[in-house]
Amino acid sequence: MLTAIHPKLPMRNKAATKDFYLNKLGFQQFGDADYDDYLMVQKDNIQIHFFFFKDLDLSTNDGQVYIRTDDIVGFYESLIEKQVPIHPNGKLAIKPWGQKEFSILDPDSNLLTFGQSI
Repeated sequence: MLTAIHPKLPMRNKAATKDFYLNKLGFQQFGDADYDDYLMVQKDNIQIHFFFFKDLDLSTNDGQVYIRTDDIVGFYESLIEKQVPIHPNGKLAIKPWGQKEFSILDPDSNLLTFGQSI
């Protein structure tokens, strides 16, 4: 039986990725080990893992994660307050498929879309 999923996304700079997720998005580092080329972060019931990819081309990175939340407006407002840029095509909106969503890009152009059923 499947019980969880932990997406793995590319990162070019571990310190920048860690700073963004911990200080801007409110994640915490997961685990006690500190690997040079790997990072694990957690917030509430989700984890995201990152692997070092020195030659990542930001213009062609297709890394994407869809994250469900039960307080989309509160989370959106917290990111606005912290001046986290919202994707120009991903402002908070109700979508035809019955979700309220918004999107951001992390420092490595991984697209994070947050959604809540309406």
